[in-house]
Amino acid sequence: QSQISRQRPNSFTLISDANYIAQNAGRITRALFEISLSKGWSSLSSQLLELSKAIENCLWWFQNPIRQFSGELSPSVLERIEESSGNEITFLEGMEAKELGRLCHNLKSGEKVLYLLDRLPKLNIDATIQPVTRSILRVTLVIKSSFKWSDRWHGSSESWWVWVEDSENERIYHSEHFVLPKKTRNEPHYLIFAIPVFEPLPTQYWVRATSDKWLGCQTVVPIPFRHVKLPDLKDTHTDLLDLNPLPVSALKNRRFESIFNKYTHFNPIQTQLFHVLYHTDKNVLLGAPTGSGKTAVAELALLRMVQQSIKNRKEENGEGFVAVYIAPLKALARERIKDWGKKFGSKLNLSVLELTGDAAPDARALCKADVIITTPEKWDGVTRGWKSRPYVSRASLLILDEVHLLGEERGPVLEVIVSRMRYIAAKTGKKGVRFIGLSTALANASDLAEWLGVENKVGLYNFRPSVRPIPCEVHIQGYPGKHYCPRMATMNKPAFAAIMEHSPNKPVLIFVASRRQTRLTALDIISLCASNDKSKAFLHMEEEEAENYAQMALDSALKHTLLFGIGIHHAGLNETDREIVEELFSTGKIQVLVCTSTLAWGVNFPAHLVIVKGTEYFDGKIGRYKDFPVTDLLQMIGRAGRPQYDTSACAVILVHEPKKNFYRKFLYEPFPVESQLGVDNL
Repeated sequence: QSQISRQRPNSFTLISDANYIAQNAGRITRALFEISLSKGWSSLSSQLLELSKAIENCLWWFQNPIRQFSGELSPSVLERIEESSGNEITFLEGMEAKELGRLCHNLKSGEKVLYLLDRLPKLNIDATIQPVTRSILRVTLVIKSSFKWSDRWHGSSESWWVWVEDSENERIYHSEHFVLPKKTRNEPHYLIFAIPVFEPLPTQYWVRATSDKWLGCQTVVPIPFRHVKLPDLKDTHTDLLDLNPLPVSALKNRRFESIFNKYTHFNPIQTQLFHVLYHTDKNVLLGAPTGSGKTAVAELALLRMVQQSIKNRKEENGEGFVAVYIAPLKALARERIKDWGKKFGSKLNLSVLELTGDAAPDARALCKADVIITTPEKWDGVTRGWKSRPYVSRASLLILDEVHLLGEERGPVLEVIVSRMRYIAAKTGKKGVRFIGLSTALANASDLAEWLGVENKVGLYNFRPSVRPIPCEVHIQGYPGKHYCPRMATMNKPAFAAIMEHSPNKPVLIFVASRRQTRLTALDIISLCASNDKSKAFLHMEEEEAENYAQMALDSALKHTLLFGIGIHHAGLNETDREIVEELFSTGKIQVLVCTSTLAWGVNFPAHLVIVKGTEYFDGKIGRYKDFPVTDLLQMIGRAGRPQYDTSACAVILVHEPKKNFYRKFLYEPFPVESQLGVDNL
């Protein structure tokens, strides 16, 4: 109490105790605050944060916050302010300088008091909620500063603790540390996160934003549930039927069968969809986890189109049809062009072309194309001038891969493409375009199916996330630490331990958020191997051969890591280095591949063990770390399990401790896909 009240003891024996308190009381209360925050105790967290700030500022919480501007106002002025308003500043904020001067009995001080009130950190928060499922709400906070910045008092940034609490149950459902930089103080800042909701619905939740260092600077905003309507309680999943696996010979065409020469029978999901894909022209929406054979589903629909194209040429002397495959990323388009170029190009003599920002064939080649592999933005640009491009109106099959990305930033482009293709078919008077949508498991599959034109739910297949050809065991581990880079460093040893426990001899993929992290993670794993006296444990080729590959590589970090059986893969590598890494990993000569998240969407490299090291990435637009979408995490986890070699798979997700419960609860709950086509996108 004497420390907070700024009293100094005269007794020599008490001076040492006072010094000990001055040095440690703030740290201890901060530690207690962070413990209570991690436990989700709302009232205690709020009280401990106020106590720690009181100790740090040597100011009681019942005193007026304007006292924190030490030396600016005389004690008599401060006493009169507290006599009239106590520790409340809302009473003073509505006053003008003259009124404040009369309140202080000092007219000259009125301007100074008003000046200081404007510099107390305050936030305006606008909270909106959207029900995702019956147990999950998506919260969007728009945060704006409502104070005048002063370098003397605020420095280069101000920080707040923002959390959502249920005051009735004393629970915090989400918390994060929000930093407002001086550079972007006048811009709106967005926090988007998911929180649980329970039935019956509470009356409201509260959003509380409390300054990290200023006493009495707090914004509390209610989130009412009066007008919230939760989605209907219905099971939208398709049951996997107990069918005998269909042999590839069911295609009844030797040339078609040669495309599926890697296996003799279709898997259960492909068997269930075979008839509607290969013997009808109905639109299909398939929601199934990554690694369940969705590419073969697209290939069956493509073979149906080839049959119809040949029939159209013979019977009506018409022109052939075109299939358009829309990949969300150029890396995925590149993989598909390699795969389908071999399958459909060499075996069926079809013209397979890539139409992306990196590859733009001439108009003559496109007019003769049978399969066009493109990205949403490129096909959007092409279809705008469809009247002058005859190959657009010839398109009879549109395959939309990863259609659940409709709910992300690029979603509006996909929506426009589908609408425009329907419009083109109506204008030309030709048979409508067949849509094949491929996605992960969806919560609102019927809505998406209706948009794609799937009639009477024939062609709608939305399997549960647990329906995988290879069962996958998922481990979620939480790690404390406020700052990103030190937290990533603490995850390296557990990642190495996971490799030694779950996959000591089988291929391992480690997903990280940045190019720098690929290098740092690979080097740390090498040093951990060396400390175990097994420095070359992950190298499965002769050392001379490894040295030859290392000399061929251009990237200095890759040259070093290849010698220890560890590869790195990111967009910064040149084509030669990428090909070397991909070849060595796919042939099993190196066991561990550390890569960025884009590889999950690009080259198909299944592994026995997948480690996701951190679930955040730095977003340059907003200038802070942001969580990966759940769809990206599912895509990474989907890389676990090699259909030809494994009977089981394993995934280890290393996350920030506060987010552990979120991922444990929501990772396997299907999320709905919402339209992003708003006014801003038109």
